[in-house]
Amino acid sequence: MPKAVRFDGYGGVEVLEVREVDRPEPGAGQVLVRVRAAGINPGEIAVREGVFEDRWPATFPSGQGSDLAGVVEEVGVGVTAFAAGDEVLGWTDERGSQAELVVVPADQLAPKPAAVPWDVAGSLFVAGMAAYASVRAVAPQDGEVVVVSAAAGGVGVYASQLARESGATVIGLASERNHGWLREHGIVPVAHGDGALERVRQAAGGRVDGLIDLFGGGYVDLALELGVAKERINTIFDFAAVEEHGVSAQGTSEVASAAAVAEVAGLVASGRIDVPIAAAYPLDQVRDAYVRLAERSTRGKIVLLP
Repeated sequence: MPKAVRFDGYGGVEVLEVREVDRPEPGAGQVLVRVRAAGINPGEIAVREGVFEDRWPATFPSGQGSDLAGVVEEVGVGVTAFAAGDEVLGWTDERGSQAELVVVPADQLAPKPAAVPWDVAGSLFVAGMAAYASVRAVAPQDGEVVVVSAAAGGVGVYASQLARESGATVIGLASERNHGWLREHGIVPVAHGDGALERVRQAAGGRVDGLIDLFGGGYVDLALELGVAKERINTIFDFAAVEEHGVSAQGTSEVASAAAVAEVAGLVASGRIDVPIAAAYPLDQVRDAYVRLAERSTRGKIVLLP
């Protein structure tokens, strides 16, 4: 029997288990994927801990995960875009990607480019789409200056490089151990923490046109202090600031499409976007993977390998 991550109630990593489950069967318009890699994301921690119970309640026993990449095992009636043996990447909206076999709607999959490694492909959707949405919301232009917080994190590695593709100067807030990586990828590194406002001002030459907040904790306020117009600020974490200041909160769900996934995957395949993998864990070490993720200090993505 195939295995999958399951939990029976809200809580810490101790509620996560890897169990044998019934083999899923694809229905009309669906594809059965044998998963080679599945990303993990901070939002899944919040869901599992019950933080979003009012907005996105879990139904128990619950699965976990959205991102996935793998090989098509079987297709349902009416599916013509894929066939058994095809390599694909994409997502499920059913909280179930952290499993050996997953049923996915065909329109939530895209062909996996051969040049994109499995671990990157399996962790592309949530982070890549959050970055895609954030950059689109802030709309950097050639010659502008844009700041990205958590610029070397799971979403940040995508967002900083996507913003750089616009021709803007990108200032990346990150810990000093990530500054070398940022420089190598055309991003101007600035240390986060106390004094960041003045460090950003100095690096920007006094002008900042947009800010992408991927961490929360006051970066929207920093953007406003820098004189950034609220319509050029996007946050994926600070929803209190969205309510207070009316800044944008565009994220994964606003841009989710197989076409957008394919576009970002193409940029990765061409080498224009580099996605570091901080760690990869077998499925039965899912608890360890989330403990590592909760530290919020990794460069790039953490991946499960079913």
